[in-house]
Amino acid sequence: MYLTISKRFEISSSARVFRAGWSDDRNLAVYGPACRGEFGHGYNYVARFVFHGPVDPATGMVMNVTIIKARIAGVLNARYDHKFLNRDTSPFADIVPTPENVAVHMLRDVTSLFDDQAAHPVACELHDAFGSGATAYADGRVERRHLLEFSAARRTCSPHLSDEENDRLFGIAARKSGHGHNYALWVTLAGDVDDTSGVIVPHHEVTGALQSLHHELDHRNLNTDCPGLTGLPITTESLTRYAVGRLRTSLPVKRVRLYEMRSLFAECDAENAVRLGTECLFHAAHRLHSPRLSAAQNIDIYDKCNNPAGHGHEYRVEPLIGGDYDDVSGTLYDFVEFRDAVARSIEPWTYRHLDMDTDDFKESPSTGENIVSVLWPRLDTLVAGRLVRLRLWETPNNRFTLARAAQ
Repeated sequence: MYLTISKRFEISSSARVFRAGWSDDRNLAVYGPACRGEFGHGYNYVARFVFHGPVDPATGMVMNVTIIKARIAGVLNARYDHKFLNRDTSPFADIVPTPENVAVHMLRDVTSLFDDQAAHPVACELHDAFGSGATAYADGRVERRHLLEFSAARRTCSPHLSDEENDRLFGIAARKSGHGHNYALWVTLAGDVDDTSGVIVPHHEVTGALQSLHHELDHRNLNTDCPGLTGLPITTESLTRYAVGRLRTSLPVKRVRLYEMRSLFAECDAENAVRLGTECLFHAAHRLHSPRLSAAQNIDIYDKCNNPAGHGHEYRVEPLIGGDYDDVSGTLYDFVEFRDAVARSIEPWTYRHLDMDTDDFKESPSTGENIVSVLWPRLDTLVAGRLVRLRLWETPNNRFTLARAAQ
């Protein structure tokens, strides 16, 4: 099992994404409108730094997020926040401040700060603008993310099943009158970052491929208006497989994630492995306090989270399950059963105090690391051992992820 914690930061910067010596037309083709403006334009960057390491049995933490916050904030404030990257932040006078390059260098800038810790940074997830971002990994991999939004009507059904079977499997979503969604398709590209341009794929190639898919799907009835989907089940899982197949003809697609709703999404990777995800919330109180530590140590480590009367969160749980995709039905797992399993797994904690009202944290502190570790076997049992990844947001800034393998 692979456990990570993530800390989110926001900074405001300006940058001009262009290559000196190139013509305006070439810069526009490679970088899009971000190349305009001699004095740069603005970004509200969001950077999430991901750490992996052993959980300290005494504190229940991979690393104290206070340490992460203090050390990384110093670097971001000094080098990135309220800066014109091309002029104020090396090496961006010499290399293009693309999302790929900025993510890589942010990760490099902070890595050595944690040489004295048992846990180390393994990734930097950067969002530079709405629907755009990049991730740099400690092993040298880089990914680029793009968002494609479209609106479409559909009847959730499989042409390989009878009307009765579709009704039984998909319920009201199989009504012949159809229904609609505002879809969000996240496309992740992977490959080598070009040393000269600083991108994995030029802007015009990405936009061309995404616009083509958008034209095919947007404001269409997916069952009747899209020839490419003829004969395929019209399910979220099936649509992700179709999107991967379409986009891989021109882009180095690593995976796609399609949101039908915030509480329902599916992923498909370049090997056509499909996964199904959902999101659920629960409200709970807790107090970070370890019986293995003295009162003074608890206050020093947990600070205000050690408040004797407790505090609380709206926790956000995002499980992802895998398994065999069924070509006949176009499904991976019964979504209603999946949602019910998640609800059952978090019900003992919902509107309760994790330390006072449950037995799950009598011997260990209710840290995010321990919460996600306790929840994993409970939920995995209910979904027949098909849990692939489980994410827990304690706050929008603090995320804890347990997965069967490194992502």
